[in-house]
Amino acid sequence: MNRLTAMLIVVAVSLTGLPLSSADAGELSFVINGKSYHMDASHDWNEDNYGLGIEYDFTSESRWRKTILANGFRDSNDDMSYMVGAGLHRRLLESERFAGLYFDAGLTAFLMTREDVENSEPFPGILPSLGIGNRYAGFNITYLPKKAVEEMLGADVVDPTISGIAFLQFKIRLGHLNSR
Repeated sequence: MNRLTAMLIVVAVSLTGLPLSSADAGELSFVINGKSYHMDASHDWNEDNYGLGIEYDFTSESRWRKTILANGFRDSNDDMSYMVGAGLHRRLLESERFAGLYFDAGLTAFLMTREDVENSEPFPGILPSLGIGNRYAGFNITYLPKKAVEEMLGADVVDPTISGIAFLQFKIRLGHLNSR
């Protein structure tokens, strides 16, 4: 078992003990990894990045939101990748309309494994990310700019035409499943 797999297990076990009711300290979500878009790519990358994960959003009285997360998914090469991380986002829009509509923007820092990067040894990263949703469900969107692709994969980038990658996740808030 590598170090990141052990970390994923510790985070997952820790999160299962977190409270799920809305009166408690935060909100646990089930994450479904879904799609990616490789902008201007000439190579035929896997854009069906299916996988599962969990995300915990800490309750905050300010506009700043803190999140921890862990997930596994099929990467651009159709290999399994795993990551654990934390996010800091600024709440840009919040409304009670549409079941608590929100829009957040911020950064997500993480440790990740990829078969094609350092033989699956964990490596750190930090990426811009957006969140949009309501108190029942939402979407996470993360962007990997071309410069980050080049840094991560080194000088031998398979697809030099790529200008960036966008990832999309769907999340279902678990604390509200029983309140309907």
